[in-house]
Amino acid sequence: MKISLILFGLIFLSSCSSVANSEQQEKALIEPDLLKKDVDYAYSKLKEMHPQLYRYTTRKDLDYRIDSLKQTINKPLTPVQFYLKLQPVITTIREGHLSLTLPFEKIKKSYDGRRLFNYFRYYIKGNHLYIIENKDSIYNIKPGTEILSINDVPAASYISRYRKLISSDGQNTTFKPYYLKDTFFCFFSMENGFLDRVKIETLYNNNKQTYILEREKQIEPQNEKSQNKPASSLKSFYCSANRSFHFLGDDNSIAYINIKKFSNSNSNKFYKETFARIKEAKSSYLILDIRNNYGGSLQEINKLYSYLTSQPFTLIKPSRLNSGFTPLKTNYFKKSNALEYALKGITYPTYFFLKTLHTYKGDDGKFYYKIKADKVTQPNKNAFQGKIFVLINGGSYSASSIISSKLKFDKTATLVGEETGGANDGTVAGFYSYQILPYSKLTLPIGLLLVNPNITLTNSQKGVIPDVPISETLQDIISKNDVQLNWVKNEIAKEKKNLKK
Repeated sequence: MKISLILFGLIFLSSCSSVANSEQQEKALIEPDLLKKDVDYAYSKLKEMHPQLYRYTTRKDLDYRIDSLKQTINKPLTPVQFYLKLQPVITTIREGHLSLTLPFEKIKKSYDGRRLFNYFRYYIKGNHLYIIENKDSIYNIKPGTEILSINDVPAASYISRYRKLISSDGQNTTFKPYYLKDTFFCFFSMENGFLDRVKIETLYNNNKQTYILEREKQIEPQNEKSQNKPASSLKSFYCSANRSFHFLGDDNSIAYINIKKFSNSNSNKFYKETFARIKEAKSSYLILDIRNNYGGSLQEINKLYSYLTSQPFTLIKPSRLNSGFTPLKTNYFKKSNALEYALKGITYPTYFFLKTLHTYKGDDGKFYYKIKADKVTQPNKNAFQGKIFVLINGGSYSASSIISSKLKFDKTATLVGEETGGANDGTVAGFYSYQILPYSKLTLPIGLLLVNPNITLTNSQKGVIPDVPISETLQDIISKNDVQLNWVKNEIAKEKKNLKK
């Protein structure tokens, strides 16, 4: 009992000081010798746990880059400065899920709920940064306006530098513009801190303008009613934002499903109800839109695939581990408060048993981890029987690429759009070991499972290539001209016309 009370007190004191410590660490200079030890620590943990470390790069090349990096560390650096040195080396491994997290929660939440850069939506093409939406008509800035500079620094220089901080699978190039537009100002805040105002220089119709953007003031709730917004309305908004379904046209012959993220939350209910309605409507065509879907749950895409095929299937190959011990290195107690820590301590033997139970050694002498998606799955009784089109782009990543690859290989659907951002042959993810570098305190999440779709691997080092390549332009986005969806609708219209002849 005394030991428990002492442990509780230590955890409580630690949590109370975590914010202050984080701010101190953010500004603290770390000596070069210690930073070099962090580099060695990170590399040793990657070699220990990552099951596919040298797939896209050779050991010789990576050893050279690690050694070269250490030679450039010749003066004390802050954790952010160190991040900007180490992360570009991590990205050369070319494993999309392998990336240092941005240093400290304060940076990731720097918007503080108040807008500065997120007045707008953005688009990146090459080294150009464009505004594509201005919902509040701030300064009446028009969609299509290019941001030339931020605080007198060219936007192109930021883009060039931040692009090197993004990991992508193999030789894929379509993912980075999508991810960079979403993370650009996170990187900017990491470098420049929490700013209340910035100057931007813009270009629209050959006319240059300079504006001052100011962070909006914190808006306080106006009345009791606004403070007690019903939880149900928030929940329904989230669900509708994540998955949606409707029929296109008046005859219900075309079903359209849009999935923004494979979260697995409420997915069984959604697919059950949706495909029951599609079957009842006797729809002939299904359009599955997974553009800008960064992935998520293998369990959900396995369930979804069961509604897209009439044959038994196996979604993925057995998932390989680097060793039989790596499943036990998943930081079971990570981010636990005192109560959670105590409860996890009680349940740890069960956790240990289950992880061990799911780990096995294959006939090839390598270690694997059992996942439901690597077993034969039967098609659902309401599986769609018509023609399927799948919309993909560079923002279709991870689980989105896994299901796209499987659909293409099985010839279950016609893929339309751009090469996916995730690799055709799979990736390393599953569950992670979160390694905290001892001196900089940066976190390196290391994926422990090599997940391959159950296909004949292409070894192309590319994403899933669409059957019908169609790219959208800046003007398409601004004018809301969905060229990829329009192509599918026109193709269906042609088929229907031919059937009537």
